[in-house]
Amino acid sequence: MSKHPTLRRYQAPVWDEPLIMEMGAPGRRGAHFPVTETAIAELVGPAADLVPASMRRRTPPALPEMSEPDVLRHYLHLSQETLGMMGISLFGTCTMKYNPRLNEALAARPQVAETHPYQDPSTLQGTLEILYRFDELLQSLSGMDQFTFQPAGGADAAYTHVCLTRAYHAARGELGKRNQIITSIQSHPCNPATAAAAGFEVVTLMLDDNGYPSLDALKAAVSDRTAALMINNPDDMGIYNPDIKEWVRIVHEAGGLCFYDHANFNGVMSKIRARDLGFDACMFMLHKTFGVPKGGGGPAVGAYGCTAELAEYLPSPVVRRSGGLYELVSSGTGSVGKVREYLGNVHQVIKAYSWLRAMGAEGISEASDISVLVNNYMERELLKIRGITRSHPDVDGWRIEMTRYSLGQLHEDTGVTVADVQNRMVDFGIDAFWMSHEPWIVPHPFTPEAGEMWSKEDVDYWIAVLQRISDEAYTNPEIVKTAPHNQAIAKVKGDGLDDPDTWAMTWRAHKRKGGRRG
Repeated sequence: MSKHPTLRRYQAPVWDEPLIMEMGAPGRRGAHFPVTETAIAELVGPAADLVPASMRRRTPPALPEMSEPDVLRHYLHLSQETLGMMGISLFGTCTMKYNPRLNEALAARPQVAETHPYQDPSTLQGTLEILYRFDELLQSLSGMDQFTFQPAGGADAAYTHVCLTRAYHAARGELGKRNQIITSIQSHPCNPATAAAAGFEVVTLMLDDNGYPSLDALKAAVSDRTAALMINNPDDMGIYNPDIKEWVRIVHEAGGLCFYDHANFNGVMSKIRARDLGFDACMFMLHKTFGVPKGGGGPAVGAYGCTAELAEYLPSPVVRRSGGLYELVSSGTGSVGKVREYLGNVHQVIKAYSWLRAMGAEGISEASDISVLVNNYMERELLKIRGITRSHPDVDGWRIEMTRYSLGQLHEDTGVTVADVQNRMVDFGIDAFWMSHEPWIVPHPFTPEAGEMWSKEDVDYWIAVLQRISDEAYTNPEIVKTAPHNQAIAKVKGDGLDDPDTWAMTWRAHKRKGGRRG
Protein backbone atom coordinates (compact mmCIF):
# COMPACT_ATOMS: atom_id res chain seq x y z
CA MET A 1 0.00 0.00 0.00
CA SER A 2 1.89 3.07 -1.26
CA LYS A 3 -0.01 5.59 0.87
CA HIS A 4 -2.91 5.56 3.27
CA PRO A 5 -6.18 6.60 1.66
CA THR A 6 -8.01 9.61 3.06
CA LEU A 7 -10.66 8.47 5.50
CA ARG A 8 -14.15 9.60 4.57
CA ARG A 9 -16.31 11.71 6.88
CA TYR A 10 -18.99 9.21 7.75
CA GLN A 11 -22.20 9.71 9.69
CA ALA A 12 -24.97 7.13 9.75
CA PRO A 13 -28.53 8.49 9.41
CA VAL A 14 -30.32 8.88 12.72
CA TRP A 15 -34.11 8.86 12.85
CA ASP A 16 -36.28 9.05 15.93
CA GLU A 17 -38.39 6.35 14.36
CA PRO A 18 -41.40 5.01 16.29
CA LEU A 19 -42.41 1.37 16.34
CA ILE A 20 -44.62 0.54 13.38
CA MET A 21 -47.36 -0.63 15.76
CA GLU A 22 -47.49 2.95 17.10
CA MET A 23 -48.01 4.47 13.65
CA GLY A 24 -51.00 5.01 11.35
CA ALA A 25 -54.58 6.05 11.93
CA PRO A 26 -57.97 4.32 11.73
CA GLY A 27 -59.25 4.02 8.19
CA ARG A 28 -55.94 4.68 6.48
CA ARG A 29 -55.19 2.20 3.68
CA GLY A 30 -52.27 1.30 1.47
CA ALA A 31 -54.48 -0.23 -1.22
CA HIS A 32 -58.18 -0.44 -2.04
CA PHE A 33 -59.43 -3.71 -3.43
CA PRO A 34 -62.15 -3.65 -6.11
CA VAL A 35 -65.65 -4.78 -5.26
CA THR A 36 -66.27 -8.36 -6.34
CA GLU A 37 -68.13 -8.59 -9.62
CA THR A 38 -71.77 -9.54 -9.21
CA ALA A 39 -71.52 -12.69 -11.32
CA ILE A 40 -68.56 -13.96 -9.27
CA ALA A 41 -70.24 -13.12 -5.99
CA GLU A 42 -73.37 -14.99 -7.01
CA LEU A 43 -71.33 -18.02 -8.07
CA VAL A 44 -68.97 -18.18 -5.07
CA GLY A 45 -71.10 -16.67 -2.36
CA PRO A 46 -69.89 -14.49 0.52
CA ALA A 47 -66.12 -14.67 0.95
CA ALA A 48 -66.46 -15.03 4.72
CA ASP A 49 -68.33 -18.29 4.21
CA LEU A 50 -65.23 -19.80 2.60
CA VAL A 51 -63.38 -19.70 5.93
CA PRO A 52 -64.49 -22.32 8.48
CA ALA A 53 -66.06 -20.76 11.55
CA SER A 54 -63.43 -22.38 13.81
CA MET A 55 -60.68 -20.52 11.94
CA ARG A 56 -62.26 -17.06 11.98
CA ARG A 57 -60.97 -14.36 14.29
CA ARG A 58 -63.28 -13.20 17.04
CA THR A 59 -61.73 -9.73 16.93
CA PRO A 60 -59.88 -7.94 14.12
CA PRO A 61 -56.07 -8.28 14.20
CA ALA A 62 -54.26 -5.49 16.04
CA LEU A 63 -52.41 -4.18 13.00
CA PRO A 64 -51.51 -0.57 12.21
CA GLU A 65 -53.58 1.09 9.46
CA MET A 66 -51.17 2.92 7.18
CA SER A 67 -50.78 4.32 3.69
CA GLU A 68 -48.19 2.89 1.32
CA PRO A 69 -45.89 5.99 1.51
CA ASP A 70 -45.96 5.77 5.33
CA VAL A 71 -44.86 2.15 5.25
CA LEU A 72 -42.18 2.78 2.62
CA ARG A 73 -40.77 5.74 4.53
CA HIS A 74 -40.71 3.80 7.81
CA TYR A 75 -38.72 0.86 6.44
CA LEU A 76 -36.45 3.17 4.45
CA HIS A 77 -35.56 4.93 7.69
CA LEU A 78 -34.88 1.62 9.41
CA SER A 79 -32.70 0.45 6.53
CA GLN A 80 -30.73 3.71 6.64
CA GLU A 81 -30.09 3.19 10.33
CA THR A 82 -28.76 -0.31 9.67
CA LEU A 83 -25.29 -0.49 8.16
CA GLY A 84 -26.07 -4.02 6.99
CA MET A 85 -23.79 -5.66 4.45
CA MET A 86 -23.45 -2.83 1.94
CA GLY A 87 -20.46 -1.21 3.58
CA ILE A 88 -16.97 -2.64 3.07
CA SER A 89 -17.52 -6.04 4.64
CA LEU A 90 -14.45 -8.25 4.97
CA PHE A 91 -16.59 -10.29 7.31
CA GLY A 92 -14.17 -13.11 8.04
CA THR A 93 -14.46 -16.91 8.55
CA CYS A 94 -17.65 -16.68 6.50
CA THR A 95 -17.19 -15.60 2.90
CA MET A 96 -19.29 -12.54 2.07
CA LYS A 97 -19.81 -11.74 -1.58
CA TYR A 98 -21.98 -9.41 -3.54
CA ASN A 99 -25.31 -11.05 -4.35
CA PRO A 100 -26.12 -10.14 -7.99
CA ARG A 101 -29.48 -8.38 -8.33
CA LEU A 102 -30.12 -10.31 -11.55
CA ASN A 103 -30.13 -13.57 -9.62
CA GLU A 104 -32.53 -12.11 -7.07
CA ALA A 105 -34.85 -11.12 -9.91
CA LEU A 106 -34.64 -14.58 -11.46
CA ALA A 107 -35.57 -16.30 -8.22
CA ALA A 108 -38.49 -13.90 -7.73
CA ARG A 109 -40.09 -14.79 -11.07
CA PRO A 110 -43.42 -16.63 -10.81
CA GLN A 111 -41.90 -19.72 -12.44
CA VAL A 112 -39.93 -20.08 -9.19
CA ALA A 113 -41.70 -18.09 -6.49
CA GLU A 114 -45.21 -19.33 -7.24
CA THR A 115 -44.49 -23.04 -7.62
CA HIS A 116 -44.88 -25.75 -5.01
CA PRO A 117 -42.70 -28.85 -4.61
CA TYR A 118 -45.77 -31.09 -4.42
CA GLN A 119 -46.77 -30.13 -7.94
CA ASP A 120 -46.59 -32.90 -10.50
CA PRO A 121 -42.93 -33.08 -11.66
CA SER A 122 -44.10 -32.56 -15.23
CA THR A 123 -44.94 -28.96 -14.26
CA LEU A 124 -41.53 -28.37 -12.62
CA GLN A 125 -39.25 -29.46 -15.43
CA GLY A 126 -37.30 -26.17 -15.60
CA THR A 127 -36.62 -26.13 -11.88
CA LEU A 128 -35.69 -29.81 -11.78
CA GLU A 129 -33.35 -29.35 -14.73
CA ILE A 130 -31.51 -26.58 -12.88
CA LEU A 131 -31.17 -28.80 -9.80
CA TYR A 132 -29.87 -31.64 -11.96
CA ARG A 133 -27.39 -29.50 -13.89
CA PHE A 134 -26.13 -27.73 -10.77
CA ASP A 135 -25.60 -31.15 -9.21
CA GLU A 136 -23.43 -32.03 -12.22
CA LEU A 137 -21.41 -28.82 -11.84
CA LEU A 138 -20.72 -29.49 -8.16
CA GLN A 139 -19.76 -33.05 -9.02
CA SER A 140 -17.11 -31.65 -11.36
CA LEU A 141 -15.79 -29.33 -8.63
CA SER A 142 -15.68 -32.06 -5.98
CA GLY A 143 -15.40 -35.42 -7.72
CA MET A 144 -18.46 -36.66 -5.82
CA ASP A 145 -21.24 -38.68 -7.49
CA GLN A 146 -24.47 -37.17 -6.11
CA PHE A 147 -25.57 -34.03 -4.28
CA THR A 148 -28.58 -33.08 -2.22
CA PHE A 149 -29.70 -29.51 -1.62
CA GLN A 150 -32.05 -30.19 1.27
CA PRO A 151 -29.68 -29.01 4.05
CA ALA A 152 -30.46 -25.44 5.09
CA GLY A 153 -26.86 -24.37 5.63
CA GLY A 154 -23.48 -25.69 6.67
CA ALA A 155 -24.57 -27.11 10.01
CA ASP A 156 -27.45 -28.92 8.28
CA ALA A 157 -24.98 -30.38 5.79
CA ALA A 158 -22.74 -31.58 8.61
CA TYR A 159 -25.78 -33.11 10.29
CA THR A 160 -26.69 -34.79 7.01
CA HIS A 161 -23.29 -36.43 7.02
CA VAL A 162 -23.60 -37.76 10.57
CA CYS A 163 -27.02 -39.15 9.62
CA LEU A 164 -25.46 -40.92 6.64
CA THR A 165 -22.62 -42.09 8.86
CA ARG A 166 -25.12 -43.73 11.21
CA ALA A 167 -26.99 -45.36 8.34
CA TYR A 168 -23.78 -46.56 6.68
CA HIS A 169 -22.39 -48.25 9.79
CA ALA A 170 -25.80 -49.56 10.87
CA ALA A 171 -26.16 -51.31 7.52
CA ARG A 172 -22.88 -53.10 8.26
CA GLY A 173 -23.85 -53.99 11.80
CA GLU A 174 -21.09 -51.79 13.24
CA LEU A 175 -22.98 -48.79 14.58
CA GLY A 176 -22.96 -50.11 18.14
CA LYS A 177 -19.18 -50.15 18.14
CA ARG A 178 -18.35 -47.18 15.88
CA ASN A 179 -19.46 -44.39 18.15
CA GLN A 180 -16.64 -41.82 17.80
CA ILE A 181 -16.19 -38.95 15.34
CA ILE A 182 -12.82 -37.25 15.10
CA THR A 183 -12.41 -33.54 14.45
CA SER A 184 -9.95 -30.79 15.38
CA ILE A 185 -10.06 -27.81 17.71
CA GLN A 186 -10.12 -25.54 14.64
CA SER A 187 -12.88 -27.35 12.74
CA HIS A 188 -16.04 -25.35 12.41
CA PRO A 189 -18.20 -25.85 15.51
CA CYS A 190 -20.99 -27.43 13.46
CA ASN A 191 -18.86 -30.55 13.02
CA PRO A 192 -18.50 -31.55 16.69
CA ALA A 193 -21.95 -30.12 17.52
CA THR A 194 -23.82 -32.18 14.93
CA ALA A 195 -21.79 -35.28 15.75
CA ALA A 196 -22.80 -34.93 19.40
CA ALA A 197 -26.42 -34.22 18.44
CA ALA A 198 -26.46 -37.48 16.48
CA GLY A 199 -25.27 -39.42 19.50
CA PHE A 200 -21.58 -39.77 18.67
CA GLU A 201 -18.70 -39.23 21.04
CA VAL A 202 -16.48 -36.39 19.76
CA VAL A 203 -12.70 -36.78 19.75
CA THR A 204 -11.05 -33.36 19.36
CA LEU A 205 -7.44 -33.10 18.18
CA MET A 206 -5.30 -30.18 19.35
CA LEU A 207 -3.07 -28.16 17.03
CA ASP A 208 0.62 -28.74 16.61
CA ASP A 209 3.16 -25.94 16.13
CA ASN A 210 2.59 -26.02 12.37
CA GLY A 211 -1.06 -25.02 12.73
CA TYR A 212 -2.78 -28.40 12.38
CA PRO A 213 -2.83 -31.62 14.43
CA SER A 214 0.02 -34.04 13.95
CA LEU A 215 -0.24 -37.41 12.26
CA ASP A 216 0.78 -39.03 15.53
CA ALA A 217 -2.19 -37.38 17.27
CA LEU A 218 -4.54 -38.66 14.57
CA LYS A 219 -3.11 -42.19 14.76
CA ALA A 220 -3.56 -42.19 18.52
CA ALA A 221 -7.22 -41.15 18.13
CA VAL A 222 -8.18 -43.60 15.38
CA SER A 223 -9.47 -47.03 16.40
CA ASP A 224 -12.11 -49.60 15.56
CA ARG A 225 -14.54 -47.21 17.28
CA THR A 226 -13.95 -44.49 14.65
CA ALA A 227 -17.09 -43.73 12.66
CA ALA A 228 -15.87 -40.68 10.72
CA LEU A 229 -13.43 -37.83 10.37
CA MET A 230 -15.00 -34.37 9.95
CA ILE A 231 -12.50 -31.68 9.04
CA ASN A 232 -12.17 -28.35 7.22
CA ASN A 233 -9.04 -27.59 5.25
CA PRO A 234 -7.73 -24.93 5.01
CA ASP A 235 -8.92 -23.85 8.42
CA ASP A 236 -9.87 -20.33 9.45
CA MET A 237 -6.22 -19.47 10.10
CA GLY A 238 -5.61 -19.95 6.38
CA ILE A 239 -3.28 -22.91 6.94
CA TYR A 240 -3.58 -25.92 4.60
CA ASN A 241 -2.71 -29.34 5.96
CA PRO A 242 -0.32 -30.94 3.44
CA ASP A 243 -0.78 -34.34 5.07
CA ILE A 244 -4.51 -34.48 4.39
CA LYS A 245 -4.29 -37.45 2.01
CA GLU A 246 -2.48 -39.42 4.69
CA TRP A 247 -5.17 -38.45 7.19
CA VAL A 248 -7.84 -39.87 4.91
CA ARG A 249 -5.87 -43.07 4.34
CA ILE A 250 -5.44 -43.66 8.07
CA VAL A 251 -9.15 -43.18 8.80
CA HIS A 252 -10.20 -45.37 5.88
CA GLU A 253 -7.90 -48.18 6.96
CA ALA A 254 -9.64 -48.11 10.33
CA GLY A 255 -13.04 -48.39 8.62
CA GLY A 256 -14.21 -44.79 9.12
CA LEU A 257 -15.69 -42.29 6.68
CA CYS A 258 -14.13 -38.91 5.80
CA PHE A 259 -16.14 -35.67 5.46
CA TYR A 260 -14.61 -32.52 3.95
CA ASP A 261 -16.12 -29.30 5.32
CA HIS A 262 -15.62 -26.94 2.36
CA ALA A 263 -16.64 -23.75 4.18
CA ASN A 264 -13.27 -22.32 3.14
CA PHE A 265 -13.52 -23.43 -0.48
CA ASN A 266 -13.07 -19.94 -1.89
CA GLY A 267 -9.27 -20.02 -1.92
CA VAL A 268 -8.94 -23.55 -3.33
CA MET A 269 -11.86 -23.86 -5.77
CA SER A 270 -10.73 -25.44 -9.04
CA LYS A 271 -7.38 -26.27 -7.37
CA ILE A 272 -8.36 -29.33 -5.31
CA ARG A 273 -11.26 -31.80 -5.35
CA ALA A 274 -12.46 -33.59 -2.24
CA ARG A 275 -12.71 -36.97 -3.96
CA ASP A 276 -9.20 -36.68 -5.38
CA LEU A 277 -7.98 -36.38 -1.80
CA GLY A 278 -9.91 -39.53 -0.90
CA PHE A 279 -12.90 -38.02 0.94
CA ASP A 280 -16.22 -39.84 0.92
CA ALA A 281 -18.35 -36.71 1.22
CA CYS A 282 -18.12 -32.94 1.26
CA MET A 283 -20.31 -29.89 1.49
CA PHE A 284 -20.37 -26.46 -0.11
CA MET A 285 -22.03 -23.42 1.41
CA LEU A 286 -23.96 -21.83 -1.44
CA HIS A 287 -24.56 -18.76 0.72
CA LYS A 288 -20.82 -18.18 0.94
CA THR A 289 -18.72 -19.34 -1.97
CA PHE A 290 -21.43 -19.22 -4.64
CA GLY A 291 -22.67 -15.65 -4.31
CA VAL A 292 -25.98 -16.41 -2.58
CA PRO A 293 -27.30 -14.23 0.29
CA LYS A 294 -26.51 -15.21 3.86
CA GLY A 295 -28.03 -14.48 7.23
CA GLY A 296 -30.56 -11.66 7.11
CA GLY A 297 -30.49 -11.85 3.32
CA GLY A 298 -30.74 -15.65 3.33
CA PRO A 299 -31.93 -18.33 3.76
CA ALA A 300 -28.95 -20.61 3.23
CA VAL A 301 -28.12 -23.90 1.53
CA GLY A 302 -25.47 -26.43 2.45
CA ALA A 303 -25.02 -28.57 -0.65
CA TYR A 304 -23.98 -32.06 0.49
CA GLY A 305 -22.29 -34.46 -1.92
CA CYS A 306 -21.04 -38.00 -1.54
CA THR A 307 -19.68 -41.00 -3.39
CA ALA A 308 -21.88 -43.55 -5.11
CA GLU A 309 -21.32 -45.91 -2.19
CA LEU A 310 -23.04 -43.47 0.18
CA ALA A 311 -25.60 -42.08 -2.28
CA GLU A 312 -28.25 -44.68 -1.37
CA TYR A 313 -28.43 -43.13 2.10
CA LEU A 314 -29.00 -39.55 0.90
CA PRO A 315 -32.15 -37.68 1.93
CA SER A 316 -34.99 -38.20 -0.52
CA PRO A 317 -36.04 -37.22 -3.06
CA VAL A 318 -33.24 -36.63 -5.56
CA VAL A 319 -33.52 -35.56 -9.19
CA ARG A 320 -32.95 -38.09 -11.95
CA ARG A 321 -33.15 -37.69 -15.72
CA SER A 322 -35.02 -40.34 -17.65
CA GLY A 323 -35.91 -40.24 -21.33
CA GLY A 324 -35.28 -36.51 -21.57
CA LEU A 325 -37.48 -35.73 -18.57
CA TYR A 326 -36.55 -34.93 -14.97
CA GLU A 327 -38.19 -36.78 -12.12
CA LEU A 328 -38.07 -36.97 -8.35
CA VAL A 329 -37.10 -40.38 -7.01
CA SER A 330 -36.00 -41.95 -3.76
CA SER A 331 -32.25 -41.97 -3.27
CA GLY A 332 -32.35 -45.62 -2.21
CA THR A 333 -33.76 -48.11 0.26
CA GLY A 334 -31.32 -46.90 2.89
CA SER A 335 -32.33 -43.22 2.64
CA VAL A 336 -32.12 -41.33 5.94
CA GLY A 337 -35.38 -39.57 5.02
CA LYS A 338 -35.49 -35.80 5.08
CA VAL A 339 -33.29 -33.28 6.87
CA ARG A 340 -35.42 -30.41 5.58
CA GLU A 341 -38.94 -30.03 4.25
CA TYR A 342 -39.61 -30.57 0.55
CA LEU A 343 -36.56 -29.96 -1.69
CA GLY A 344 -34.83 -27.38 0.51
CA ASN A 345 -34.34 -23.72 -0.43
CA VAL A 346 -34.58 -24.24 -4.19
CA HIS A 347 -34.68 -20.54 -5.04
CA GLN A 348 -31.20 -20.21 -3.49
CA VAL A 349 -29.91 -23.09 -5.60
CA ILE A 350 -31.14 -21.28 -8.70
CA LYS A 351 -29.17 -18.18 -7.68
CA ALA A 352 -26.03 -20.26 -7.10
CA TYR A 353 -26.48 -22.01 -10.46
CA SER A 354 -26.75 -18.66 -12.20
CA TRP A 355 -23.64 -17.39 -10.40
CA LEU A 356 -21.59 -20.46 -11.22
CA ARG A 357 -22.59 -20.51 -14.89
CA ALA A 358 -21.76 -16.81 -15.16
CA MET A 359 -18.32 -17.37 -13.62
CA GLY A 360 -17.42 -20.40 -15.71
CA ALA A 361 -14.33 -22.52 -15.18
CA GLU A 362 -11.92 -19.67 -15.96
CA GLY A 363 -13.74 -17.27 -13.66
CA ILE A 364 -13.73 -19.77 -10.79
CA SER A 365 -9.99 -20.30 -11.16
CA GLU A 366 -9.28 -16.57 -11.36
CA ALA A 367 -11.47 -15.85 -8.33
CA SER A 368 -9.52 -18.41 -6.33
CA ASP A 369 -6.21 -16.83 -7.34
CA ILE A 370 -7.42 -13.34 -6.44
CA SER A 371 -8.70 -14.54 -3.07
CA VAL A 372 -5.27 -15.90 -2.10
CA LEU A 373 -3.45 -12.89 -3.52
CA VAL A 374 -5.58 -10.32 -1.70
CA ASN A 375 -5.38 -12.19 1.59
CA ASN A 376 -1.61 -12.22 1.50
CA TYR A 377 -1.48 -8.57 0.44
CA MET A 378 -3.64 -7.73 3.45
CA GLU A 379 -1.46 -9.83 5.72
CA ARG A 380 1.66 -7.95 4.68
CA GLU A 381 0.01 -4.59 5.33
CA LEU A 382 -1.86 -5.47 8.52
CA LEU A 383 1.22 -6.88 10.24
CA LYS A 384 2.83 -3.43 9.84
CA ILE A 385 0.19 -1.98 12.18
CA ARG A 386 1.17 -1.59 15.81
CA GLY A 387 -0.52 -4.06 18.16
CA ILE A 388 -1.42 -6.68 15.50
CA THR A 389 0.05 -10.18 15.33
CA ARG A 390 -1.10 -13.41 13.65
CA SER A 391 -1.61 -16.97 14.77
CA HIS A 392 1.35 -19.33 14.29
CA PRO A 393 3.75 -16.55 13.28
CA ASP A 394 6.55 -19.01 12.56
CA VAL A 395 4.60 -20.96 9.93
CA ASP A 396 6.07 -20.01 6.56
CA GLY A 397 4.17 -19.87 3.28
CA TRP A 398 1.08 -18.14 2.00
CA ARG A 399 -2.10 -18.21 4.02
CA ILE A 400 -5.11 -19.25 1.97
CA GLU A 401 -8.24 -17.10 1.83
CA MET A 402 -7.97 -15.68 5.36
CA THR A 403 -5.53 -15.20 8.21
CA ARG A 404 -6.26 -15.31 11.93
CA TYR A 405 -4.94 -12.11 13.53
CA SER A 406 -4.73 -11.07 17.17
CA LEU A 407 -5.17 -7.70 18.86
CA GLY A 408 -3.84 -9.17 22.07
CA GLN A 409 -0.77 -6.92 22.04
CA LEU A 410 -2.88 -3.84 21.42
CA HIS A 411 -5.14 -4.79 24.34
CA GLU A 412 -2.17 -5.42 26.61
CA ASP A 413 -0.66 -2.04 25.70
CA THR A 414 -3.81 0.12 25.68
CA GLY A 415 -6.71 -1.73 27.31
CA VAL A 416 -8.68 -1.52 24.04
CA THR A 417 -10.48 -4.79 23.24
CA VAL A 418 -11.25 -6.38 19.90
CA ALA A 419 -14.93 -5.55 20.46
CA ASP A 420 -13.99 -1.89 20.96
CA VAL A 421 -12.15 -1.96 17.64
CA GLN A 422 -15.19 -3.51 15.96
CA ASN A 423 -17.39 -0.72 17.28
CA ARG A 424 -14.97 1.97 16.16
CA MET A 425 -14.59 0.58 12.62
CA VAL A 426 -18.30 1.07 11.91
CA ASP A 427 -17.77 4.79 12.56
CA PHE A 428 -15.98 4.89 9.21
CA GLY A 429 -18.66 3.10 7.18
CA ILE A 430 -17.14 -0.38 7.49
CA ASP A 431 -19.13 -3.42 8.58
CA ALA A 432 -17.89 -4.95 11.82
CA PHE A 433 -15.53 -7.85 11.20
CA TRP A 434 -16.01 -11.37 12.54
CA MET A 435 -13.69 -12.34 15.38
CA SER A 436 -13.40 -16.13 15.13
CA HIS A 437 -15.18 -19.31 16.01
CA GLU A 438 -14.79 -20.53 19.55
CA PRO A 439 -12.50 -21.58 21.06
CA TRP A 440 -10.18 -18.60 20.57
CA ILE A 441 -6.65 -19.84 20.00
CA VAL A 442 -5.26 -16.29 20.11
CA PRO A 443 -6.44 -13.44 22.35
CA HIS A 444 -8.72 -10.78 20.86
CA PRO A 445 -8.89 -12.40 17.41
CA PHE A 446 -10.15 -11.05 14.11
CA THR A 447 -10.24 -12.85 10.78
CA PRO A 448 -10.92 -10.65 7.73
CA GLU A 449 -11.62 -12.34 4.41
CA ALA A 450 -11.62 -10.27 1.23
CA GLY A 451 -12.27 -13.03 -1.29
CA GLU A 452 -12.26 -11.97 -4.93
CA MET A 453 -14.93 -9.28 -5.02
CA TRP A 454 -13.50 -6.30 -3.14
CA SER A 455 -11.44 -3.71 -5.01
CA LYS A 456 -7.93 -2.76 -3.99
CA GLU A 457 -9.29 0.66 -3.01
CA ASP A 458 -11.81 -0.97 -0.65
CA VAL A 459 -9.15 -3.22 0.87
CA ASP A 460 -6.74 -0.31 1.31
CA TYR A 461 -9.47 1.76 2.97
CA TRP A 462 -10.25 -1.10 5.37
CA ILE A 463 -6.57 -1.36 6.30
CA ALA A 464 -6.27 2.43 6.69
CA VAL A 465 -9.22 2.49 9.09
CA LEU A 466 -7.60 -0.18 11.24
CA GLN A 467 -4.34 1.79 11.16
CA ARG A 468 -6.22 4.89 12.34
CA ILE A 469 -7.88 2.98 15.19
CA SER A 470 -4.55 1.53 16.30
CA ASP A 471 -3.12 5.05 16.41
CA GLU A 472 -6.13 6.19 18.44
CA ALA A 473 -5.77 3.27 20.84
CA TYR A 474 -2.20 4.26 21.64
CA THR A 475 -2.88 8.01 21.85
CA ASN A 476 -6.53 8.42 22.94
CA PRO A 477 -7.92 5.00 23.88
CA GLU A 478 -11.18 6.39 25.28
CA ILE A 479 -12.40 7.37 21.82
CA VAL A 480 -12.15 3.69 20.83
CA LYS A 481 -13.53 2.30 24.08
CA THR A 482 -16.66 4.49 23.85
CA ALA A 483 -17.34 3.87 20.14
CA PRO A 484 -19.39 3.96 18.02
CA HIS A 485 -19.87 7.70 17.75
CA ASN A 486 -21.17 8.11 14.19
CA GLN A 487 -23.81 5.40 14.17
CA ALA A 488 -27.57 5.56 14.59
CA ILE A 489 -27.18 3.88 17.98
CA ALA A 490 -24.30 4.50 20.35
CA LYS A 491 -22.57 1.78 22.33
CA VAL A 492 -25.19 -0.62 23.63
CA LYS A 493 -25.17 -1.31 27.35
CA GLY A 494 -25.15 -5.05 27.76
CA ASP A 495 -26.00 -5.23 31.45
CA GLY A 496 -29.74 -5.52 30.78
CA LEU A 497 -29.61 -8.08 28.00
CA ASP A 498 -30.08 -10.95 30.44
CA ASP A 499 -32.99 -9.27 32.24
CA PRO A 500 -36.29 -10.01 30.49
CA ASP A 501 -37.96 -7.15 32.39
CA THR A 502 -35.92 -4.62 30.42
CA TRP A 503 -36.63 -5.70 26.86
CA ALA A 504 -39.48 -6.91 24.68
CA MET A 505 -39.28 -8.99 21.51
CA THR A 506 -42.97 -8.71 20.55
CA TRP A 507 -45.60 -5.98 20.48
CA ARG A 508 -47.67 -7.87 23.04
CA ALA A 509 -44.73 -8.04 25.45
CA HIS A 510 -43.97 -4.38 24.79
CA LYS A 511 -47.45 -3.36 25.89
CA ARG A 512 -47.42 -5.72 28.87
CA LYS A 513 -44.18 -4.19 30.15
CA GLY A 514 -45.49 -0.66 30.03
CA GLY A 515 -44.29 0.35 26.58
CA ARG A 516 -40.59 0.59 27.34
CA ARG A 517 -38.35 0.77 24.28
CA GLY A 518 -35.57 -1.80 23.88
